[in-house]
Amino acid sequence: QVQLVESGGGLVQAGGSLRLSCVASGRIFRIDAMGWYRQVPGKQRELVATITSGGSTNYADSVKGRFTISRDSAKNTVYLQMNSLKPEDTAVYYCNSNINYRTYWGQGTQVTVSS
Repeated sequence: QVQLVESGGGLVQAGGSLRLSCVASGRIFRIDAMGWYRQVPGKQRELVATITSGGSTNYADSVKGRFTISRDSAKNTVYLQMNSLKPEDTAVYYCNSNINYRTYWGQGTQVTVSS
């Protein structure tokens, strides 16, 4: 069984930084794209950033220049470095990955940015 487990969320003041991590575990023979999404109550889940197995990245316009996605393929881990955080970044952040040709989601980690 494949699992994605996020960590690193929390409460931070505006202008601060957080680093999210997501580790994939289980019977894994292939990991393609990995990414981060976020969701606030009453709104649809939205893409934050993705990274392919080759290292190509894609970002939502709202986070470009502030967030950086990276991955350590040897550790089956994807990271999201979030700098210059704003109150509007407050959300539950979900890890997403295509593993063994299937899509998996993590359980989510809360990020709260106070003004």
